[in-house]
Amino acid sequence: QVQLVESGGGLVQAGGSLRLSCAASGRTFSSYVMGWFRQAPGKEREFVAGITWNGVTTRYVDSVKGRFTISRDNAKNTVNLQMNSLKPEDTAVYYCAGASGMLVGVPSQLTTYNYWGQGTQVTVSS
Repeated sequence: QVQLVESGGGLVQAGGSLRLSCAASGRTFSSYVMGWFRQAPGKEREFVAGITWNGVTTRYVDSVKGRFTISRDNAKNTVNLQMNSLKPEDTAVYYCAGASGMLVGVPSQLTTYNYWGQGTQVTVSS
């Protein structure tokens, strides 16, 4: 069992930066694919970024490529999302998620992830 707690959200002006962190409990964190999802008002939750258990492979949704960077530290049981050049359309609740099992690469399907944090609000003003 893994519990995930996000932090680092807030209000920022367009063009600014935020760094989201996700702290995980549980000894099996290092074996999980980890991802960040977001959900804007009135929209479905969408995949933003993900990283394999060893940090070798990452994956991003096209809209954040070149602006967001996902990373993990298995020794500290944390996964981070560095968000630069933020845009108003990045405004959403951001969720950390973990996927266990035998996975190939970084899945983007929401249903693949079986552990979720409570979410942290990111608001980008224009």
